[in-house]
Parts: sequence; structure tokens; C-alpha cells
Amino acid sequence: MSAELSVQTRGSGIDAPSVLNRIAAGGASSAHQVTVYQSGGPVRLSLAELDRRAADVARYFLRRGIGPGDRVGIMARNRLEWLLADLACVKIKAVSAGFEPGKFGAPADLADRYRLKLVLTDRPDPDPRVLPIAELSALADAEPDTPLPPVTYRPDDVVTIKFTSGSTGEPKGLGATAGSIDDSINAVQSEFDHGPDDSLFVFLPLSLLQQRYWIYSALAFGHDIVVAGYELAFHALKREQPTVIMGVPGFFESLRREIGRRPVDGVDEPDTPVDLPRRARQVLGARIRYLWTGSAPAGPSLLEFYGACGVPIYEGYGLNETCITTKNTPAAHRVGSVGRPLPGKRVRIDTDGVVVVSSEHPVNTRYLYSEPGASDAVFLPDGSVRTGDLGHLDADGFLYILGRADDVVVLRNGRNVLVRPIEERLRDSVAIDDCVVLGFGQDYLVAVICPATTGTSEAIEAHIRETNRRGGADERIGGHVRADEPFGIDNGLLTSQYKPRRREITARYHDAIHRIYEGAR
Repeated sequence: MSAELSVQTRGSGIDAPSVLNRIAAGGASSAHQVTVYQSGGPVRLSLAELDRRAADVARYFLRRGIGPGDRVGIMARNRLEWLLADLACVKIKAVSAGFEPGKFGAPADLADRYRLKLVLTDRPDPDPRVLPIAELSALADAEPDTPLPPVTYRPDDVVTIKFTSGSTGEPKGLGATAGSIDDSINAVQSEFDHGPDDSLFVFLPLSLLQQRYWIYSALAFGHDIVVAGYELAFHALKREQPTVIMGVPGFFESLRREIGRRPVDGVDEPDTPVDLPRRARQVLGARIRYLWTGSAPAGPSLLEFYGACGVPIYEGYGLNETCITTKNTPAAHRVGSVGRPLPGKRVRIDTDGVVVVSSEHPVNTRYLYSEPGASDAVFLPDGSVRTGDLGHLDADGFLYILGRADDVVVLRNGRNVLVRPIEERLRDSVAIDDCVVLGFGQDYLVAVICPATTGTSEAIEAHIRETNRRGGADERIGGHVRADEPFGIDNGLLTSQYKPRRREITARYHDAIHRIYEGAR
């Protein structure tokens, strides 16, 4: 690519009241509710009650000497008290820090490293700075309704510290500004118009800031919200009637398999044409309005499947460092793209083919916590973010992501091979649930494949032959390893956003991969 390409935002940034200031001031709707699926069963509260209880927790924080700018860590699975703690921080302008369980050390160590005045956790720890998060529920009536001190957020104020969900190394910490949060939520609201008849369903860890956006959205715009953990997501979905499901492609692949297995009206008719729309509504519920996906690439077959189901699925794009950047929307949708830039965003493609994002209100311009040099590798001098993703823009400003620059495998002959399209072609087979393609420094590629329940060796090998036929010489898969269990979050082979941990997968199947290459020599 000899020159940079860019696309401006659609219009200017959103001129709307601050969502965070509205939450800090209180006054949430009593006509809408939050439902949280957690251990012990679901908990339901009106948004007004959620707001009132968060204010009680905020007063408790003040009594403990926590005020504006002080840091409160939260390390626990999704639960009601997670919401109360986070919203309490918003109300007193304390800075929350969300830690994904299992990725960080002891709570007391977090307090030292990240200068936390309090750590709320579901892990036992005797340190006086650590409080069992469940105890927040007992604070509901612990304080009379005295007014909280008024707070006002400015665009550059840091609201929360969020950490990368990357597959290797210690997560990088980034201070997210109020302007970036307000812009993202208001931009989404301007495009999707979530309202009184909506119920948004989220299940990824609340330590991921974007999951909390939808809590803030409910409080600001008046709609229902359902929260679960990924382990309870299917259970909750069967019992609720959401209008919107916020998920990652891996989750929607699982739902796709469930829809394929679901009998129509209770009758299994395998020899008749599949009534996909009816099957889909039986799984997703009769009120479903659309599906929202991002965080990882959605393959063409997944998008086509939900199109055949009659359920819109809107793919978007963003990073921790950029917030939501582009989105397909009801008014502007192009299948295969990740949409056009949201208001307040500018996207350009640099001379190396890498996507660069500029924001009217950046998330931040460098990391708070990272290895030396990490900020300079990502944040450009003007505050733009060099994403590391390869992409291109079409004539109408839709962005297409080709893969990570890191997903380029360099073969022994020096040829660069982008493996994402190959992986997507492999996943098109009903015999293959998931896969990664590897081969750095080798003569050819090797795939690690998670077979479907009915995926026979013959079917997998036939599909690999077909994939090789459709690809170029350097895209040939010369052998494959059959995974002994699916890639998952619990076994450490997927991130919390269902992205493959390539290094961990390579290490786990190193011996089998090595035998393939040794056998060819």
C-alpha cells in the first residue's frame, strides 16, 4: 500500500448530556429492572432500587475515607454487588479497577501494586484493605438517606482502570476517561435507540468495561438489563426474553449449534427442511430484536446463518485502547465489514495496512501500567492508536478487518501468510468446531482442530483437502492435530472474550505438532 487511506466520522461527536453525570446524580427509573443471575439464584431489582443501594454503598465508601480519585479494586465473578460497587464509585468519583478472577494474584498484592484503598473480592484474604464483596448487600439499610456530595465529571477525568484481556504477559492497565465512556454510550444510543421495551443481555466479565456500558445505558435511558456469567448464560437466556444479546462470536457459534439441534414446536423432524427462524426464536426468545457481536472476528458462515434465521447480527470493532470504534447499524449495515466509524471516531489505514484510530475524546494516550515501551508501540504522538490489526476501507467508509498483524505466519521460504481467512474456511465445516493455524518458520502450515461431536477423521481430512484446493500454495495445510478437548476459558485456551490463546495452544500441542514436522523430514 503506497498511501494512507482514511474515513471521517459520520458527522461530529455526539452532543448529549454526560451519562456518568446522570448516574452520579441518581433518579433512575422505577419502571425498569436489573436481573442478575448468580450463585443462589437470580436477583431482580428495579433500577431505582439499584440506584438507591449503590448510593448506600457510596456512603459506606465515604465513611471508610474513600473519596474522589481514590481507587477501589473489584475482583469477583459477575454478581449484584459488582454493580453496586462500580456504581458507588461513579457516585463519589472514586476510580474503580476491575480485575478478572484467575488472571491476577492475591487481593492484598493488588492493593500494593495498584494503590488501592479497598479491594472487594469473593476470595478470602485477611488483609484489612480487603472486604468480601458479599458484605455490600448488608449495607442496604446501614445509612439514612443523607445526600451524597455532588460530583461532576469532566471529559478528561479518569473513571476506571481497565486491563487488557490479552493472551500473554501481565495485563496492561489503562485509565478510561469520562469523555470516552460518555461518547461511546451516547453514540450507540443514537444508532440503536434502546428504549422502554428493550432488555439487554450481557454475560462477559464485568471487569471488561464495555459490559458495564449497558448498565449505565439502562440507568440513563430507561430499559431493562439482564446480567449473567458465561457459566450461567444459557440458563439465563432460556428464562429471560431479551431484545438484545451482547456477545462474542464464540458464544453465537454455541447458540448456532443449539438452534440446529432444537426441535420445531417440540417435534424433532430431521428429514424435513429446517425452519430456522422458528428454531431461532425458540432459543433466543420471541422478543429478540438483534444480536451485537465484536471482540473477535465473526466468520461469514456465522453471519449468513443468523441472516437465514431472520435475526439481525451487527458486527463491530474496537479495542481497550479505543473503545467502540466502528459498528454496523440498522441504518448502515454491510455484511463482512465491521461497520463505519461511530461519531467522534476517525479511522485510517497506514502505509503498512494497519488500522489507526483517532478519537475526539480518547480513552487515554498511554498506559498506566505496562512493560517499558508498550505505550510508545501503540499510542502515536498525536494520541491516535495503532491497533495492530490489518484492514481496509471501502468507498463508502466501511471497515474490513483482515486479521492481526501478529496473525501473519512467516514460512521458511519468507512468504507471509495471513491465517485468519484459512481458519474461517476450516470452521465452515460441520465437522469442525474450532481451530488455529500455525507454522512460523516451517515449510507449511499445521492446524490444531477441535472436532465437532460428529466430526469424524474422514470428514475433517476431506474438508482440509477442500480448503487446500481453494487456497494458494503457501496456504496449504500439511497436517493437523486433533485437540483432546475444546478450546475453552476454563482450560486456559481462550481469553474471556473467546479469543484463542495461540501461545498456550501451541505449547499444549507442541509434541504432536513437532512430530508432524519431523515426520516430513
